[in-house]
Amino acid sequence: MSLKGRPREFDADAALDRATEVFWRQGYEGASLSDLTAAMGINRPSMYAAYGNKEQLFRQAVARYAELDMAYAREALGAPTAYAVIEKFLRSNADAITRPDRPPGCLSIQGGLAGGSSAEFLAASRLAGEKALADRLAQAVGVDLPAGTDAAALARYVMVVSEGNAVHAAAGVDRASLHATVDLALRAVPSQLQ
Repeated sequence: MSLKGRPREFDADAALDRATEVFWRQGYEGASLSDLTAAMGINRPSMYAAYGNKEQLFRQAVARYAELDMAYAREALGAPTAYAVIEKFLRSNADAITRPDRPPGCLSIQGGLAGGSSAEFLAASRLAGEKALADRLAQAVGVDLPAGTDAAALARYVMVVSEGNAVHAAAGVDRASLHATVDLALRAVPSQLQ
């Protein structure tokens, strides 16, 4: 006789999406277990069984956010020139952080502003994205970026602009204003063609 666990009576991905939104709106520290389970439509034992503790749930929420809501970042890395990579990343970011069907801003920024263990995890996640961008920009040095361009500093600049826009979006700044910031930021991108 084989004993099987009781089947889940909820959609795990949909519940994770609802938990992601709670973390996005309230941050890691601000999201209580009661808030999370209420939004997910499950009780605590079901949450623990399906996702583990609050920190494990948060990490799964961030992974899902990166997979779905930040797919544009991976797509931008495939653009043909450094300028196109940066422009696609910043414009797509401005659009993503002002979607009407999502909370304003960025989960990785909102989730980590309060500090705590989540801030370290999110900072490491953002730095990994910055490194991927720096690696892509390094490939363009001497090709469509001038020789001697500091790819790591340029990637950091791009991330500072995107993270700043995320903070402003969360404060209610509209998409057009964020795109105006992107327009200015793009003027600082060095070009081999200049």
